[in-house]
Amino acid sequence: MDVCVVGGCGRVGLPLGIALASRGLSVVLYDIDATAVDRVNRAVMPFAEHGAAELLAEAVAAGRLTATTDSSSVGRADALIVVVGTPVDEHLNPDLGAVPRAIERGVEHLRDGQLIVLRSTVYPGVTALTERLLAGRGLKVDVAFCPERIAEGKAMTELFELPQIVAARTPQALDRAEKLFRTLTDSIVRLEPEEAELAKLFTNTWRYLKFAAANQFWMMANDFGLDFARIRHAVTFEYPRADDLPMPGFAAGPCLLKDTMQLAAFNRNNFVLGHSAMLINEGLPLYLVSRLEDRFDLSELTVGILGMAFKGGSDDSRDSLAYKLRKILMLKARETLCTDPHVRDDRFLPLDDVLKRADLLIIAAPHAQYAELETDTPLIDMWGLTGTGVLV
Repeated sequence: MDVCVVGGCGRVGLPLGIALASRGLSVVLYDIDATAVDRVNRAVMPFAEHGAAELLAEAVAAGRLTATTDSSSVGRADALIVVVGTPVDEHLNPDLGAVPRAIERGVEHLRDGQLIVLRSTVYPGVTALTERLLAGRGLKVDVAFCPERIAEGKAMTELFELPQIVAARTPQALDRAEKLFRTLTDSIVRLEPEEAELAKLFTNTWRYLKFAAANQFWMMANDFGLDFARIRHAVTFEYPRADDLPMPGFAAGPCLLKDTMQLAAFNRNNFVLGHSAMLINEGLPLYLVSRLEDRFDLSELTVGILGMAFKGGSDDSRDSLAYKLRKILMLKARETLCTDPHVRDDRFLPLDDVLKRADLLIIAAPHAQYAELETDTPLIDMWGLTGTGVLV
């Protein structure tokens, strides 16, 4: 077996496994989620990922890709790719034990000579911690950190098109990691492990900061009754120094806030810019409802929330700020209705039902289906998706 992906049936591991298998490698996906394992072995994607279903079916049919809940599978591959990252706890502090726990689960099956690759975002120093853990077990293995850089929904193109960062302590480990990821692309960036760990955190934090700037600008314009979308167009039109200014909207999901807080913790919680971004982005649902209260008697209204995923076009609702918006509105509005074309939830209603019943509509996730909405109901569209949203 060429590669074993630990956590392999999730949103990071499965696209990677499919991509490697599509390039001819033999891949086993080790995961503790038996339901996801069963679906993968039946060549059924457990989640939406553009272009993945066809490649999965081909890889499974050819015998190049299998999934298992058997921890001994980690010892049968030349390379082990661990896609378990570093989460943050309820106090926004990094849980440094997540990666070691994942490795310990199958450590008795590891063997000398393997390449161990950490793939998900980790707190700076976790690669070194992993090296010490494995050395303490008497294992002579090569350890590398090669962070994933994909956006959900674009994995099956970005895995082949984006440069791959590879980092390791020794030349041998670095060369082996580079050889593995050259299976996907010839564009490789070599770093030291700690440099790569920070590079990944910087990447996600930079996105979070940009979203915070856009959200703060939108609030400023909105407070003075001005159209931010028109202002942004003027700022960015044929002006490359500002073309990375995004539209406002909920900056959520399982990575951006988490990684910004990891970076803050790494810098001894001395990260005023990051903490300010958190206050802006996490405070946007409350700002929105507060401004709505200035204009409407919410207690007399049924409010419809359009889109519960954390971003447009996705079926992933992890850490979506739409749920924070829903929680606030449930205390304020007469009734709160939710809908989403991708996220499955028995509490959600079809879009047509929400459009008929709601007195006020809020686009919380910029799904493409909402761009052509035809409704006379007041619509809050901070994303600028429809071009017809009202100011709040």
